[in-house]
Amino acid sequence: MVAKSPIRHSTTGEGPPVVLLHGLFGAGGNLGALARSLARRYTVLSIDLPNHGRSAWLEQASLARMAQVVSEWMDGEGITRAALVGHSLGGKVAMEIALSQAERCAAAVIADIAPVSYPPHHDRVFAALDAVHAARVTSRQQAAELMAAHLAEEGVIQFLLMSLQRGEGGVYDWRFNLAGLKRDYDAVRAEPDVDQPFSGPVLFVKGGASDYILPAHRERVLALFPRAEVKVMPGCGHWLHAEQPELFNGIVGRFLQQHYSGA
Repeated sequence: MVAKSPIRHSTTGEGPPVVLLHGLFGAGGNLGALARSLARRYTVLSIDLPNHGRSAWLEQASLARMAQVVSEWMDGEGITRAALVGHSLGGKVAMEIALSQAERCAAAVIADIAPVSYPPHHDRVFAALDAVHAARVTSRQQAAELMAAHLAEEGVIQFLLMSLQRGEGGVYDWRFNLAGLKRDYDAVRAEPDVDQPFSGPVLFVKGGASDYILPAHRERVLALFPRAEVKVMPGCGHWLHAEQPELFNGIVGRFLQQHYSGA
């Protein structure tokens, strides 16, 4: 009997497989506009990463562990090789797969993240999430008001509310594994623990107003991904796929059309 995969996903389109990997605190649906755009040419599989969305909660979810779980899920779906598109945390998982299991990755698009270690910068987000969890709120409005005491960005609050679900007794709580994400935060901030470069085609898409990909990262990027290309989306922040979806979808689509036939 085949073990049930801890990964949940949705599928659209027909053609060579493209796997979409979302960012921290997100879910597969976050890249829905991209999935619909790519579905004209590809079978697009949008996954919920471990500890997110409908996927299982893991006792330990480092980048290496998440890459392993995604790879095992690919086996279960009969996917030997695919193009990987990842945003933020999903980009780190995609890089981990490309570097540690190169045969699985035909091409990769990495959205606004680099293969480096980042300083902690989600303290306010975790404080907001903790406040909602502790208060046992009974409405989304209550949750939004609690988060506003910690977060000034309305867009971030609305993004996080997408992962709020109503449970028993009408109490709302987070769909993702908040305790697990806090526990593993240092591990997912880390750089890939792999020195063998990936020789396949890779596109890094940078938000022009974001500081997640910097000139100082160039040497590390090229050491691990010698064929790396970079596209900058002017004026966009870290959520570039949501801020300018048509531009982002076009950049990803053209890169895959040029570098990925599914062979």
